[in-house]
Amino acid sequence: MSTEAAPGRGFDSFRPEVLEVSGRTFTVRRAAESDVPALIALLRDDVLGASREAPASTDAAAYHRAFALIAADPNQLLVAVEEDSAVVGTLQLSLIPSLSRRGTLRLQIEAVRVGAAAQGIGLGTAVFEWAHACGRRVGAGIAQLTTDRSRTDAHRFYARLGYVASHEGLKLSLD
Repeated sequence: MSTEAAPGRGFDSFRPEVLEVSGRTFTVRRAAESDVPALIALLRDDVLGASREAPASTDAAAYHRAFALIAADPNQLLVAVEEDSAVVGTLQLSLIPSLSRRGTLRLQIEAVRVGAAAQGIGLGTAVFEWAHACGRRVGAGIAQLTTDRSRTDAHRFYARLGYVASHEGLKLSLD
């Protein structure tokens, strides 16, 4: 088991951090409620997201309810990656306590998006390296993520980062 952070503290002590990538400066910060429309736009800006995410104006209440739940939970960190006051990326980190693997705290990484204006410069790699370091600081011993089978480019990217497709993931809609 990795060294544990103070019990129940999760991401409470998170502070914004700066990433320098290809001569550009990005700030990784906790997302604010005012970022929700920009985050939704990032989530919608791909083939899968366009079909499963609603425009922010269409279902604003649902997105703001979800944001409030995330923001209130110390084991959740919704991130906005910002350049020159514009949100250019996002991801959500979740800490999952587990008895398996000798009580290892898991870092779940979800909803990763880098906008077109910041793609192809290494920002995705830098953000994942930052996420892994952030997870270690709060005591996580393993990082995990899920990705749609159709995202073959993402699969190659995650493999380059060292992720191994060791498990089969399954989902069931409860709607």
